[in-house]
Amino acid sequence: MLRHAVTAALVLIAAGPAVASGGGEKPKEAKVEVGQYVDLAPVGLPIVADGRLVNYVFVYVRINLTGSANTSQWRAREPYFRDALVRAGHRTPFTLKDDYQKIDTVRLSASLKQDAARIAGPGVVQSVVVTSQAPRGRASAPRPAAPRQNAPTV
Repeated sequence: MLRHAVTAALVLIAAGPAVASGGGEKPKEAKVEVGQYVDLAPVGLPIVADGRLVNYVFVYVRINLTGSANTSQWRAREPYFRDALVRAGHRTPFTLKDDYQKIDTVRLSASLKQDAARIAGPGVVQSVVVTSQAPRGRASAPRPAAPRQNAPTV
C-alpha cells in the first residue's frame, strides 16, 4: 500500500509542470543539431627547455569541420588526428619561451591543421582550436640569462 502511495506521489510531482503549462499542448520536439567538429581525447605534450623536459601540459583540442563534412566518419578517425598531434608535439615541442605552464596554441593549431588536412583531405577541416590546457606540474618561469662579462685581455 505504501509503495502505491509513493508511486502516485511521484507521478503527481512529475505531472505538475505539464498541468501548469496548460496540459493540452504537445511540447515541440527540439531539433538537435550535431556539431561539425571532432574533439580529441586529452593529450599530454612535453615542455622542453634547453634540451631538458621541464613539464607536461595536457591539452584538449577541437577540430572544426566544414558544413559538408561527414562528421561521424571523421569522429571515427579521431585516433589518427590525436596521433598526428602527439608526433608533432614531440618532434618540435610547442614550448613558450616565457611560460612553462602553457603551450603555444597558435603554433599547435597551425601544425595540427596541416596534419588534419593531410589526413582528411582538402575541404574537410575548417580550423583547429585548443579548448583547454592544464599543466601537470608547476615549472618555474625561465630566468633571464645573466649578462656575460668579458674576460680580461692580457
